[in-house]
Amino acid sequence: MAGNGGTTEEFRAARDFLLKHREDYTAAYAGFNWPRPERFNWALDWFDTIAAGNDRTALHIVEEDGREDRYSFAELSARSAQVANWLREQGVRAGDRVLVMLGNQVELWETALAAMKLRAVVIPATPLLGPADLADRIERGQARHVVARSEDTAKFADVPGSYTRIRVGSDFPAGWLAYENAYGAAERFEPDGPTLADDTLMLYFTSGTTSLPKLVEHTHVSYPIGHLATMYWIGLKPGDVHLNISSPGWAKHAWSNLFAPWNAEATVFIHNYTRFDATRLMNEMDRAGVTSFCAPPTVWRMLIQADLTQLRTPPREVVAAGEPLNPEVIETVRRTWGVTIRDGFGQTETAVQVANPPGQPLKPGSMGRPSPGYVVELLDPVTGKPGADEGEICLDLSARPVGLMTGYHGDPERTAEAMAGGYYRTGDIGSRDADGYLTYVGRADDVFKASDYKISPFEVESALLEHEAVAEAAVVPAPDPVRLAVPKAYIVLAAGWEPGPATAKAIFEHARAVLAPYKRVRVIEFGDLPKTVSGKIRRIELREATAAGSTAEYREDDLRGS
Repeated sequence: MAGNGGTTEEFRAARDFLLKHREDYTAAYAGFNWPRPERFNWALDWFDTIAAGNDRTALHIVEEDGREDRYSFAELSARSAQVANWLREQGVRAGDRVLVMLGNQVELWETALAAMKLRAVVIPATPLLGPADLADRIERGQARHVVARSEDTAKFADVPGSYTRIRVGSDFPAGWLAYENAYGAAERFEPDGPTLADDTLMLYFTSGTTSLPKLVEHTHVSYPIGHLATMYWIGLKPGDVHLNISSPGWAKHAWSNLFAPWNAEATVFIHNYTRFDATRLMNEMDRAGVTSFCAPPTVWRMLIQADLTQLRTPPREVVAAGEPLNPEVIETVRRTWGVTIRDGFGQTETAVQVANPPGQPLKPGSMGRPSPGYVVELLDPVTGKPGADEGEICLDLSARPVGLMTGYHGDPERTAEAMAGGYYRTGDIGSRDADGYLTYVGRADDVFKASDYKISPFEVESALLEHEAVAEAAVVPAPDPVRLAVPKAYIVLAAGWEPGPATAKAIFEHARAVLAPYKRVRVIEFGDLPKTVSGKIRRIELREATAAGSTAEYREDDLRGS
């Protein structure tokens, strides 16, 4: 097995520096330097190195029916070598694009490691995708191979292309190769050439909340090494048991179910379920000894609807990512578990850029300070110059972080726009206080004006979530002849509440009590929120529905005095 010892030690030194200063942000930020190797293969140079003779559990999967499997670092090293050797026999070569559409199953991790070893390019895809999405990914991603669950193979029947088809599962549709044959291959893998740092590793289709998904390109360093920052934010240590709730196929799954925990030599714990059950989840967390937990805001909001005291031993570290987490949720968890959810901010295009790492003072509503290795600027929306108290969150490219994408694959114009003027532009608006803490305001295209006042939907949504009737909320502008626009809230009700004028009136009264007059919600509509398959709210659909008008909405002016 070939590797690069010098590169491995450089990576380990950077990793150990962050572990040493895991609760000393000032020292970590001042002293951290990105490893910038010319050659690096995370699967060979890091994972196989820490896996040698290592019988500690790397992956622990518990199924809904109670079945469970544990795989050691050494086992996964050998199994991924077998898969790599077998894939090579099936024609997978360096640079080939491999679309991987698997669930939370051991084959997902084996395939990811095997592809890295082969220097193939992984296109992660969630099993929720349909034929039209798959056709787009096969065509724009130029996929030459597909690895999919047996139950999903029918989706590819009408997806054109001369790609190799590999199925994982017991069914054996015609024209599909059997993945399990890989376990007959040799357990020793020899690479057929060096892995350059800027070789492409992953192509991610973003979730597409407003447009056709972009194709984000990452290299063999930008995600593997970049997620040292994510490891630091979560607070992971060797021997930890980390649970991250995320769907395979999306960037956060790679963030916290692959790179960050195995950078730290921690165990990845997975509880597979088809329907979310808070009580069962907490029971499994106790039984598995979960020490760190990451979940998106949607899961946190569902958790606090349950009895949090059912978790006998809360995790040491709890974090949230995907969308900003509302203060009410953070306070409920802190009050019950005695730990504070630490927010972080990043994108598919990057690792975590801004975060609240362990041991640091937290400010309500703030997503923290720049991660080690990131120089974050707020660009003034008018002048475009850095140093604004509020503006677009941008990364200084003169100190380009390793954990930043190469660009948008096949779209030089969009890449140039995102990297214009020496900054990577996130498209998100934030504010910075005197202590350097950043607070999320909203997507640049979500913030709107009412009566000439700027409205942050997130701020209004956070206030609404303080009311016991509100399980989820999304705020968009509604046309108004006097104020130009007023905030309209689409609300998902908590259990025990019924949609109707009485509930709307109670929420309006709450909004009047906690929000400034110009921020107050003036229109409410109840119902489910449209979301992407990754769980993000599709605000563009809500804005379009609002512009079209609705007979199901309640207006504050109509309910006053009723």
